[in-house]
Amino acid sequence: MLIDTYGRVATDLRVSLTDRCNLRCTYCMPEEGLRWLAKPDLLTDDEIVRLIGIAVASLGIEEVRFTGGEPLLRPGLVGIVERVTALEPRPVTSLTTNGIGLKRTAAALKEAGLDRVNVSLDTLRPDVFKTLTRRDRHGDVLDGLRAAQDAGLTPVKVNTVLMPGLNADEAPDLLAWSMEHGYELRFIEQMPLDAQHGWKREGMVTAGDILTALRTRFDLTPEGAEERGSAPAERWLVNGGPYRVGVIASVTRPFCAACDRTRLTADGQVRTCLFATEETDLRGALRSGAPDEEIARLWRQAMWGKKAGAGLDDPSFVQPDRPMSAIGG
Repeated sequence: MLIDTYGRVATDLRVSLTDRCNLRCTYCMPEEGLRWLAKPDLLTDDEIVRLIGIAVASLGIEEVRFTGGEPLLRPGLVGIVERVTALEPRPVTSLTTNGIGLKRTAAALKEAGLDRVNVSLDTLRPDVFKTLTRRDRHGDVLDGLRAAQDAGLTPVKVNTVLMPGLNADEAPDLLAWSMEHGYELRFIEQMPLDAQHGWKREGMVTAGDILTALRTRFDLTPEGAEERGSAPAERWLVNGGPYRVGVIASVTRPFCAACDRTRLTADGQVRTCLFATEETDLRGALRSGAPDEEIARLWRQAMWGKKAGAGLDDPSFVQPDRPMSAIGG
């Protein structure tokens, strides 16, 4: 079991498979990109599967989410998914992706055992997409979403970040579009995970702003805390249901008290939180020949020291020195 001093138990593992990405989203990394991790620093496929196996068999992990960077850029992705879904007990598996390449891989991922996908899409307008991501790939993301739906990687969830002056006016249109296509939409407040440290609390599009915009066209009924459980998204029934929309208010209404996550970076470090400034090295233990029991002990020790919360509204908050692409969303 992965328990911390506040009584929280981690059952959800986020695994970053690569720090590389084929987009350059303005809220994540600079236009010129970043210095990528050297290949020897990355966990191998076997090391990833071994660590996930330890987490599932010995540490109580029930869900595994593959992230990046962009996980579809990992050459061995399908094989990793196939091996992880063969573990006993079998974890629920999902993938967070920008959708580029999903048209080509959705069917293979489903056949390998992947349960569902989250696809990042911040706008319905190709010109705004190009401005936000610095790439002209809007159509590829839409194709990827359709392929995921057709392959049965459902529910297909769409993750959206609204940025002032760019796509902040699109919330109602995005919800109407998601409902029409059967996607589950979740808005995410912009978080301070950009490599250039350009994030500012003032002026960001908040959960309150998003809900106000949505209510200009839809009736929203809170789903309630019991239904939410430890999920990061607060959800609302739209026009009485059954469709739901979620909002992840990481900054203005943090959900740290119910957090059930542990994170593994692409280079084999345990992170107790996206905003943690400390890491525990499992790669070194693996490569020095440590047995599974020792690796499990290091992981438990790391999670025992997890802090109470991220403290994003605290003036003393220190932004992590690693961008989202290196940590995993």
